[in-house]
Amino acid sequence: MTDIGRKPITKAVFPVAGMGTRFLPATKAIPKEMLPIVDRPLIQYAVEEAYAAGIREMIFVTGRHKRSIEDHFDTAFELEHELELANKHQMLEMVRSVKPDDMQCVYVRQPKAMGLGHAILCAESLVGNEFFAVLLADDLMVGKRPILQQMVDVHHQTGGSVMATQDVPKAQTFRYGILDVKGDKQQTAKIYGMVEKPDPEEAPSTLAVAGRYVLSPSVFNKIRTQPRGVGGEIQLTDGIAALLMEEDVYSYRYDGKRYDCGSKEGYIQATIDMALEREDLAAYTRAHIERIR
Repeated sequence: MTDIGRKPITKAVFPVAGMGTRFLPATKAIPKEMLPIVDRPLIQYAVEEAYAAGIREMIFVTGRHKRSIEDHFDTAFELEHELELANKHQMLEMVRSVKPDDMQCVYVRQPKAMGLGHAILCAESLVGNEFFAVLLADDLMVGKRPILQQMVDVHHQTGGSVMATQDVPKAQTFRYGILDVKGDKQQTAKIYGMVEKPDPEEAPSTLAVAGRYVLSPSVFNKIRTQPRGVGGEIQLTDGIAALLMEEDVYSYRYDGKRYDCGSKEGYIQATIDMALEREDLAAYTRAHIERIR
């Protein structure tokens, strides 16, 4: 393990510049990351996951019409004042807890939509020469232990980059980036290759990449030197594929559940499941489900 691999992970990158076209017309004026699951926006779930993993610097790679994300993590003086005057202390504490005092939020603009890899490159000067996390807010990921915390632990054990993964049905490999781990069935496995959305008969495994990463700073140069990939965009997976030729990159089958909230089906499922987890909503939600069955 190198010295750089022994250091705590202190920074997380959130690529939030996407247009969210699958949720139009709602996302015509609202960033997809601000769509609520019950009463918290998707981006807040991701930030809370990073915070629970010990990360305190949140780097948002934004685009046009994303101002509401900045506002969400800013202080709302007028709202807090009104809640204080009304003695709504529980609500006031909830509003203030969105951004704890020891958390720093930094914003950088992605000037043009050129792919996930390009979005990560936009954060290079803020990340510097240290391992960092990447969280895709579209993927709402929950577990008894925060998924990113599990991955940070694996990083500290191995000293390498870590990708969250899950096994998918063989017939669905064409929807995902699929990893070659040489048949290793362990929860943590070294990656030897990656294939983007392969046909089932050509897939090296059924191990699919999910929306959480712990990455070496060397990935920046690898992304920068890759030709444009699928759709003419600069792909993060291409950069990681080049990285694993020189550094160890590990697959981690996380303990938990992933909701693809970039799809309407996943978004609805997440909303129902999160409501069922809430003490104040579980009974009502179950009763409603029973009524409409």
